[in-house]
Amino acid sequence: MALGKSTAVVIGSFPLGESDRIVTFFSRDFGKVRGVARAARRMRSRFGSALELLTLGELIFFDTGRSELVQIDHFDIVHPFERVRGDLQRLGQAAWVAECVARLTADRDPSATVYGLLVRALRSIEAGDPPGRAATTFGLRCVDALGHRLRLDACVACGRRGAPAAASVAIDVEGGGMTCVACAARTRGSIRVDATSVDALRRLRAVSWSEAMAVPLGRAEDQVREIVDLHVTRLAGQPVRSSRFLREIERLWPAPGEWRRARTTGGSRERV
Repeated sequence: MALGKSTAVVIGSFPLGESDRIVTFFSRDFGKVRGVARAARRMRSRFGSALELLTLGELIFFDTGRSELVQIDHFDIVHPFERVRGDLQRLGQAAWVAECVARLTADRDPSATVYGLLVRALRSIEAGDPPGRAATTFGLRCVDALGHRLRLDACVACGRRGAPAAASVAIDVEGGGMTCVACAARTRGSIRVDATSVDALRRLRAVSWSEAMAVPLGRAEDQVREIVDLHVTRLAGQPVRSSRFLREIERLWPAPGEWRRARTTGGSRERV
């Protein structure tokens, strides 16, 4: 029976039987790990509140080798990210980040880059950075780190290189990147965006995290988030559940200016 120990973040869980819980972690040293926490749902569980979603802690588990599920022995809290869970906008965006990791990574496939991005995004959201910007930046950099980088230097259909000169271009997430307007007309499922949104994607990739939180994106911000969300959805094979939760939050408690923009745009983007 092998012993494993690593810092990790809780990215999901669900009940098992009458008192147990299956918990999914993303760990620094082992990648995604799923295990059984025995008696975790009892009133006097030794885990206490340590297995709450988004908690960062020190994970100790035993791997028998006979199952995909490990046996969780200890999970000691390092940082609970309580301020993230105390606000619906922060919680929704952080849950989207955690779900991206859960859906896009394979079991036991470690990635120090993805782990670092996950912790950085949670710390950023807790510190008061715009939670939507933090989640978008995370999503963009996470899919890049996993080898699914959208190509933005040339049309993925015809190969024409260079920055788009037109006022609008298209992004084909299925095809893997930007398409020129001519090719977009022949590509089913592309999303038409402003050329400034492509520039915004490039900036969020290139600058430091702190600069990414502060760089002004203007109207391109919504389009950038839509592109990232669509890309994650395609890679995951189904919509991210947290996106629905976020839309409901935005409908009930719109941020300043959101209500007016939703009426102006009709709340949807033009599809090619």
